[in-house]
Amino acid sequence: MDYIITMKEETGHQGDIDIVCHSTGACIARYMLEVIDGKARNIKVRQLIGLGPANNGSSMAELFNDPELGEETIGQLSGVFVPRRFDPSNDLIVQEMRPKSCTTVELLSAGIRDDITYRSILSANKTKNPEFFPCFEGKTWNLSPDRLWETTYDGDGVVSHCDSRLPGSGFDILPADPSFLDGNPEDYCHIRLPRNKEVINRVIEYLIDPDTTPSSYW
Repeated sequence: MDYIITMKEETGHQGDIDIVCHSTGACIARYMLEVIDGKARNIKVRQLIGLGPANNGSSMAELFNDPELGEETIGQLSGVFVPRRFDPSNDLIVQEMRPKSCTTVELLSAGIRDDITYRSILSANKTKNPEFFPCFEGKTWNLSPDRLWETTYDGDGVVSHCDSRLPGSGFDILPADPSFLDGNPEDYCHIRLPRNKEVINRVIEYLIDPDTTPSSYW
């Protein structure tokens, strides 16, 4: 928060700002805006755009800690999404991103700010192509409300749509044209979202015109 205030002072910018974040970064930004600055509202934000955000906590973070599935999952993602010999118990961000962590509960309790427009840009394996995210044969792990594990094509390989759901916000699920998954489906997985041309173009549309209508609303 101090960085944003300093940058505004140094640049002389007086207006609201836009924040674009990927994955956990969106949740960190939301914590800053909704919990730390929630009442004071010193940081004036026009819109917050999250790319594959885990707004309800991360099923993957919980899966890493599962006594039955955790070790196998870490092995599948080793060197791809997590470092080799990864130990989730020593990773503060993983622990705080679990759906029932104190941080996640505090964030959900705070609620979104009515002075900010929220957007989520997500992806889905609309053609069920196993090359979308080969580690999980094109699927995404999701922890259901009754705490049961399931896999779904409604996700980006790491973050499910249920993880991203944020009532009161708009969202887009890409690719808009499922045939885009025929060539390089891995371009739509979680890891590559910030470099995906369709995602970048959608972000630019929102930045140029924040009144751009999202594909759907939660």
